[in-house]
Amino acid sequence: MEKIKEQIKKSFFIVNKVYLFIVFLFISVQDIGLGLIYFLGTLFVFIWKTLRSKVPMEVSENIEVKTFVYKIIDEKQLKIDIYYPLDRSKGKYPLVYFCHGGGWISGFRNQPNNISWCRYLASRGFIASSIDYRYGYKNTIKDILADYSDGLEFIKTKSDKLKIDTDNIVLMGLSAGGHLALLYSSFNTFMEDKERMKGIKSVVAYYPPSDLKDLFKKDSKSLFTRFAASRTLKGTPVTEEEVYANYSPNNWLSEKMIPTLVVHGKLDRIVPFDSSIKLIKRLKALNVPSSFLVHSKGFHSFDTELKDYTTISIIKKTIRFIKASIKGDIKNENY
Repeated sequence: MEKIKEQIKKSFFIVNKVYLFIVFLFISVQDIGLGLIYFLGTLFVFIWKTLRSKVPMEVSENIEVKTFVYKIIDEKQLKIDIYYPLDRSKGKYPLVYFCHGGGWISGFRNQPNNISWCRYLASRGFIASSIDYRYGYKNTIKDILADYSDGLEFIKTKSDKLKIDTDNIVLMGLSAGGHLALLYSSFNTFMEDKERMKGIKSVVAYYPPSDLKDLFKKDSKSLFTRFAASRTLKGTPVTEEEVYANYSPNNWLSEKMIPTLVVHGKLDRIVPFDSSIKLIKRLKALNVPSSFLVHSKGFHSFDTELKDYTTISIIKKTIRFIKASIKGDIKNENY
């Protein structure tokens, strides 16, 4: 019976919440008014859950936040939020360059889960930044990566004013943001671009797409994921094989890659857990200092939805990894 329940939870029907649509159609046939009420109620629940998504360790103190426009393109302002530590006695602070997820076609820098991460990072003694970037439904993955790079260059250029120690930078991202962090660091270390990589000590990627073809395998049952990847990369792995290969961090890994922390939940149906296993195996084979933190019952975005001991432990270990990487004291082990 337990196996049957587990299979149902993993099914396309449940993962994509098709059952909600079927219920909506059934109710609408009976009474269009009730159908509308059902739809609005479901939407309210979704928005409510999104607005309440935060890391378990909420920060009650007032964290100073400054917002800057780092780029204007096509009359659109792209902004970056800078979160400052409570202790402002030091001259400069290490930076965690944080990037949101959303399948490259959604999400924003100051939605609750990203704010809570940045506030928590700031409370641990770092400056945390969170950026906007263009979405993939109108733009290309190349455009998005350009925004990611430009945001980082803006920070480096303004580092004195922003009180940022550019010799101690950590790239961090969730989901699609984790992909961008991995891609930036793997490509530029592979190409030996010392100028772009100057001061970047490590990368932290939570449930990141690392081999983009894996998003179309049977382990990934999410229609949203496939739509988002197809829209951003302008095709599927069949029609755009070279594009998927070029923008997969796995294909740019080398022995020069910076220390890497990968975090993933075993029950993730958005980005396959096996994809991160493949990533870690590749890093280990190249002798890249790396760690893999796994939540056995974690799903996609578990870090801001679950409040259990394992989630809290993983987040604390993430902070330890970041601090160790800044000190240059990373080893091949789980933190």
